[in-house]
Amino acid sequence: MEAIVQASGLRKCYGELTVVDSIDFAVAPGECFGLLGPNGAGKTTTLKMLLGMVPPDGGELRVMGHRIPEQARHMRERLGVVAQQDNLDPDFTVVENLRTYADYFGIPRAEFEPRLPGLLDFATLAHKADARINALSGGMKRRLALARALVNDPQLVILDEPTTGLDPQARQMIWQRLRTLLQQGRSLILTTHYME
Repeated sequence: MEAIVQASGLRKCYGELTVVDSIDFAVAPGECFGLLGPNGAGKTTTLKMLLGMVPPDGGELRVMGHRIPEQARHMRERLGVVAQQDNLDPDFTVVENLRTYADYFGIPRAEFEPRLPGLLDFATLAHKADARINALSGGMKRRLALARALVNDPQLVILDEPTTGLDPQARQMIWQRLRTLLQQGRSLILTTHYME
């Protein structure tokens, strides 16, 4: 089975500082692949290279069959991303955040609207559909960010520190949702410094 992500000799330097030092890894379809390490270990930089946001200084990288960074735009159409920092639009409601993201991917409303209740249920936010972002708890915001990453029905979901700053109960709920995604056959790549 062909790897959904294949990196060989992946390297990134900022001046004299090498932040990613010739790493090799492969992610199989349906696998949860974790980048575990302390802050400053190069995890986020590695994700940025996977997303085509930062060009590598060495090595080869393929994501879902696309050469990165050359074909990053096409790859991102089939990808879901949950950023480390909250990047939900505070001026919109929960539903408006999801609809706007669907618009970003060019998904017609007639195609997206039937999927909307399932995304809200997945995030356990149906009761907060019309709430503004500032009315949500930290855990609710993270679940919404995860649901938003699924708007384009991605094959691969990349999550940067998905449970940072959450209380233990909210962290467990996020992990339950990630297990659900694996059961659906999606591939996950996540960074974390939590050993568990």
